[in-house]
Amino acid sequence: MAHPLMPKAKAVWLVENTVLTFDQVAEFCGLHELEVQAIADGEVAIGMRGTDPIASGELTKEEIKRCEADPNALLKFQKSDFPDSRTKQKGARYTPVSKRQDRPNAIAWLVKNYPELSDPQISKLIGTTKPTINSIRERSHWNMSNIAPQNPVGLGLCNGANLEKAVAVARARAGTVHTPGAATAPDGIVAKPDTVKLDPASDQE
Repeated sequence: MAHPLMPKAKAVWLVENTVLTFDQVAEFCGLHELEVQAIADGEVAIGMRGTDPIASGELTKEEIKRCEADPNALLKFQKSDFPDSRTKQKGARYTPVSKRQDRPNAIAWLVKNYPELSDPQISKLIGTTKPTINSIRERSHWNMSNIAPQNPVGLGLCNGANLEKAVAVARARAGTVHTPGAATAPDGIVAKPDTVKLDPASDQE
């Protein structure tokens, strides 16, 4: 089976932007399933920017949707004459110095309102590190007493569209339904939207 160029970068993109299983991503990229899981957990390919296999002509949106609907289906590689897009940015997302002091507040807001977001997703959204996220999750951050949860959109650390997309992907993986609109509130600070747990029994009817 043919595999894409820059397989880890493609795996990063698929993990962040789809609800494909780790096995499906691993088969398509020629990686081990545990390696894909480690990418999702932020333990492998740290700081690597994902490369879109649709833009490079190696997959289609329809093929991804087909496999998202059937966890047992395997992605079919699309041969393309287009050159693979190259990564120009390395490391975490750059955050202006003037806004870096706001990151702990943004992390606290995301952890409180969207606990299903993974560390790599939060890191990509606001340009922070896994140790910082963990210290706030565990309330062991050195400045925890002064941290006040604030929406990163309102703080200007990320845009609403990216936050909505990250939450939708995280909740799809968790088997919950996302109610859009939370990230685009006028003041940037809203209550957590209702979450509806999917009933496994309903899928069998």
